Amino acid sequence: MRSVPLVPRTTNGFGDVLEPEERRRLDDALHLLRERLAHRRLWHVNSTATGGGVAEMLGSLLPYMAGAGIDVSWLVVEGDEPFFDLTKRLHNRLHGAPGDGGPLGPAERAAYDAALGAQRGDLLRAVCPGDVAVLHDPQTAGLIRPLRDHGAHVVWRCHIGIDQPDALVREGWAFLADDVAAASATVFTRPQYVWVGLPPDRVVTMAPCVDVLSPKNQPLGPNTTAAILDAAGIIRRPTRDSPAYTDADGARRLVRRRAELTEDAPAPANARLVAQVSRWDRLKDPVGVMRAFTEHGPQDPDTHLLLVGPMDGVADDPESTDVFEEVARHRQALSEPDRRRVHLARIPMDDPAENAAIVNAVQRRADVVVQKSLAEGFGLTVAEAMWKERPVVASRVGGIQDQIVHGESGLLVDDPTDLAACGRALRRVLGDQAAAHRLGAAARQRVCELFLPVQHVEAEARLLGRILEAPASTADRLPDDHGRDASPSLAPPIHGRRS
Repeated sequence: MRSVPLVPRTTNGFGDVLEPEERRRLDDALHLLRERLAHRRLWHVNSTATGGGVAEMLGSLLPYMAGAGIDVSWLVVEGDEPFFDLTKRLHNRLHGAPGDGGPLGPAERAAYDAALGAQRGDLLRAVCPGDVAVLHDPQTAGLIRPLRDHGAHVVWRCHIGIDQPDALVREGWAFLADDVAAASATVFTRPQYVWVGLPPDRVVTMAPCVDVLSPKNQPLGPNTTAAILDAAGIIRRPTRDSPAYTDADGARRLVRRRAELTEDAPAPANARLVAQVSRWDRLKDPVGVMRAFTEHGPQDPDTHLLLVGPMDGVADDPESTDVFEEVARHRQALSEPDRRRVHLARIPMDDPAENAAIVNAVQRRADVVVQKSLAEGFGLTVAEAMWKERPVVASRVGGIQDQIVHGESGLLVDDPTDLAACGRALRRVLGDQAAAHRLGAAARQRVCELFLPVQHVEAEARLLGRILEAPASTADRLPDDHGRDASPSLAPPIHGRRS
């Protein structure tokens, strides 16, 4: 098990992007979180320090907690290839997809327990009775019961799920059910993701958030955006500006590493750009995006598609290399005119901040950002693009439909396999610049209202008030996402009730 260093950050930078009242809410929530923890340490445990929305969110949020005086640590479980093959199988099952089609039987359970058991001793020596441990996703669920028996307060947070669970989903539930039942609280992204049979008084819904000050989301002017893309070799446009971004420690740094491009020729500097940024994952459907663009999307030669993902495989995603190779083969099979308009970029992962700065530049340069996922827990790349005032075309799946109000803050495609509908949505946005601008402006406002750290820290403070049985008082009452007083125990869901 590996510890991820945290560099404490203050909230001072939010003074430039939040209204004074919102900034005060964030500071108050961090203060309350610190008070509720008292002399306890807060531990977050997940399966990777880089790549994916969970690592992204922890890397952004936890430094603010540390900067507020909260004793917080971040640990990453380690495993061999069979362990991550198995947890990827679980990931797919919980999304309602067969994945590799392998079993989830007693032999797999024994392998899962053995991989986590090898790290259990180190974890229990670090965590003290009374501490709070937040464990994320299937890779960590097997640690819930040992930590609980050790005297820790354990929260299990599941960032993935599906609105209509089927037999595949229930198979994933059954594999982890005994572990999850031992948690002090379980946190799901949407009410629809809550597993059947869990005690309602121990279930919380909490949406993720984006850190608008991180290298992935901080402001970049057009010239700096062009300089970063040029330095990374993605869109060549020499400029006198530096490819600079601000790291989490406040230092000014330059993008120096280059992406690996699969393309016939570089995209023209003045091309209209459609971009999807995601892992190389079949559930993100990069081949479907390519087909929607080439078969049903804009046909003019000046509009190009850029599919962006990591250069190296993410530690907990063993399928990424195979998926990229599939995407490359489909691109190679396109007609020559179509192939010239489709570009695959694998961006370096050596420096997470540099990687994030390149993603920031790609999204800001894009005329349309796409997220045509077949299944999605939440989809932080959507909120990131919305913050940048980009018009987004996305599937009406999972948490994406909580972020976008169709026709107001983006466009949703009802059926993620309907390539023609996706292509029509792309043509609609690209064909009406005024409408695209309106969608982008409304998208940023929606992120401000629902998906910033202030809402998330308030929700976490309410959750700790519940599991630590902190006495409620007037000072403890936090406003919910809509500005009304809320119980300190539960984070309000974004939409509706569990179906």
